[in-house]
Amino acid sequence: MLLKKELKPLFWVVALFIGIYYLPVDAPRFNNAISEALNLVKWYAREHVLLCLVPAFFIAGAIGVFVSQASVMKYLGAKANKVLAYGVASVSGTVLAVCSCTVLPLFAGIYRMGAGIGPATAFLYSGPAINVLAIILTARILGLEMGVARAVGAIGFSVVIGLIMQFIFRKEEAQKNAAQMAMPDAEAGRPLWQTALYFASMIGILVFANWGKPVQETGPWHFIYGLKWPITGLFALGLGMALIAWLKIPWWKVAVATISPVVLAFLFPHQPIIAFIAGILGLTVITGTDKGEAGDWLSATWGFVKQIFPLLLFGVLVAGFALGRVGHEGIIPSEWITAAVGGNSLRANLLASVVGAFMYFATLTEVPILQGLMAAGMGKGPALALLLAGPALSLQNMLVLNSIMGIKKTMAYISLVVIMATISGLIYGTL
Repeated sequence: MLLKKELKPLFWVVALFIGIYYLPVDAPRFNNAISEALNLVKWYAREHVLLCLVPAFFIAGAIGVFVSQASVMKYLGAKANKVLAYGVASVSGTVLAVCSCTVLPLFAGIYRMGAGIGPATAFLYSGPAINVLAIILTARILGLEMGVARAVGAIGFSVVIGLIMQFIFRKEEAQKNAAQMAMPDAEAGRPLWQTALYFASMIGILVFANWGKPVQETGPWHFIYGLKWPITGLFALGLGMALIAWLKIPWWKVAVATISPVVLAFLFPHQPIIAFIAGILGLTVITGTDKGEAGDWLSATWGFVKQIFPLLLFGVLVAGFALGRVGHEGIIPSEWITAAVGGNSLRANLLASVVGAFMYFATLTEVPILQGLMAAGMGKGPALALLLAGPALSLQNMLVLNSIMGIKKTMAYISLVVIMATISGLIYGTL
């Protein structure tokens, strides 16, 4: 009886031992894959955690504290107008220039507050997929035809995926909808315009702190890029004013927290990340010492960090080990992938969708990656398939989604993205 009970732990112990015993530490490709995994997670920590994830975590925490459940359900739940719900969710990416990881805390926030699985997954896909800058960059580098195909496909995908998810899980959603319909309407609280401005300040910080450098050295996008940090500072000032006026944090606390970022911005004008870190630390201190709504906000934010951040880092490590970075191979040889995505066959489009789904694409990086792959012989159909599947999914994205909405919904969502990207690539490749 004891042996039977301990059979499973024994299996894992033996498997771990065998794996370590035969670890190919002398194989150059294995050692290179380990190096790529560490390099990718280091790059991810430097380029995306502070500027992308941290603001997203604070926004998600704010959704849980300052937006009532009834309000979320009014616009994205059972009581919502379906056209409005899917319309807003499907174009959210034009405002949020985020990657497949940064959108996760935001998705978790609205999903847990009662948003239906349909509008929630439409938002989940559109957030990273419908990025105005990325679509413009696609049109300029890969051609207008590819840019238009990406824009139309991404917007259509978000709505179709949301509707199919709603249909697949209709019984579960019907039970949730019945409970939501019985709930009273949202009580009158803070005016809507105050809440809107409060979230606009945080979204502005997220968007402009991550404003990518455009290819051309002229034009409006480059002009905005040159002013990205002053604009980010103005949004931060607006957030500070909201903390004083609406969250009732003493003005002197906000002023003290503001001094160090301002001073550091002047002392290190070419390293704005230092001032940004000081601002985040100041916000953490003044909210963490508050016993009211601001304290609840930080507590909710920390809850999202604990759930999501470790899985993201683990996923980045695994993705780096398997596929490497741009221009660097992981354990899987890049020529295998390049050779398999030529032409416009079903296999080529499916493989491009699957590879794109597991790779990690930071915002805007998918375009130069595709440029290199197409120069190496990748067909235009598989290229579009990768563009439609890649930015919206990644291995770390999948791991976190499983913890948020469960294995069934996660697998359904992944499958829909891959299948629809494959079909779109086949159709586009034949035109």
